[in-house]
Amino acid sequence: MIYTCTLNLAIDLFIETDTMQPQVVNRTKDDDIQANGKGVNVSLILKQLGIDNTALGFQAGFTGQYINDFLTKKAISTHFIEVPGMTRINVFTQVNETKEEFKLVNKGPEIPAEKTTEFLTELEKLLQEDDYLCVSGSLPQGVAPEILVAISKICHEKKVKLIIDSSYKEVLDCLFYKPFLLKPNEEELAAWYGVTLKTKEDYLAYGKRLLAEGAQNVLLSLGGEGAIFISEDIVLVGNSPKGQVVNTACAGDTLLGTFIAGILKEQPLAESLKLAIAAGSSTAFRKGLTDFSDVSDLKEQINIEEQRNKDEILA
Repeated sequence: MIYTCTLNLAIDLFIETDTMQPQVVNRTKDDDIQANGKGVNVSLILKQLGIDNTALGFQAGFTGQYINDFLTKKAISTHFIEVPGMTRINVFTQVNETKEEFKLVNKGPEIPAEKTTEFLTELEKLLQEDDYLCVSGSLPQGVAPEILVAISKICHEKKVKLIIDSSYKEVLDCLFYKPFLLKPNEEELAAWYGVTLKTKEDYLAYGKRLLAEGAQNVLLSLGGEGAIFISEDIVLVGNSPKGQVVNTACAGDTLLGTFIAGILKEQPLAESLKLAIAAGSSTAFRKGLTDFSDVSDLKEQINIEEQRNKDEILA
């Protein structure tokens, strides 16, 4: 079984406007509403690529029900725990005149302690050996980052392949339980270790440090610079294709979901990384998630450098 986990679900409102001025009515040019949250995006990408999966997390109010209904219509199973309040609505605005993107992200509902306990109990019942669990995104109010460690412990004990895409420094505490894959971006990686990362050599050095401290694999997303995959046996570096960036909010989730699908389909890692970068870029070049219609063309712009010697830094 493949599970995604979004503890802080969201509805994302995408707005396109020619101008954005204070203290006046700004008329929008276009808008779109999407069920979201990082794990939800991974679920949607996996489903597009033919991978059945189940979405886990907390849902609250009619906004949470909207996400549940949306996923059900997409033939994605859900196992959400109902909590008080309202699932959040985030707003992303693209201003054409200035080519700026504004991201307004809300906190989410307050989760009672007993609901967190209920979630962990349900998770332990659901997971079986050789399952995959992808935990993505921020945490709602009332849920401490230490929940990531508790999830890691459950996965380690049940021999579940855990994938983590979250910015909290507590991700480093999860390394003791040897997660299958971490997906930081360059800013998160730098923040975890309190350093400044500027070069490919820097990225590789600290990506390899994650391996040394327990991670089995690392997928480092670098936005417009591409992505790097690091394992004990191989280092792969891929560039990003060129295009007009419209919205970067879901690009990393698309990258991750596509890469996971490649692993599940046992595709060569280099091919999986190339497809994942192309798909992530396709999402960045549009208002919502990619439909993969332009991914083949984008792949033509991507080159994957491969290094088999794990102790050598790519030139």
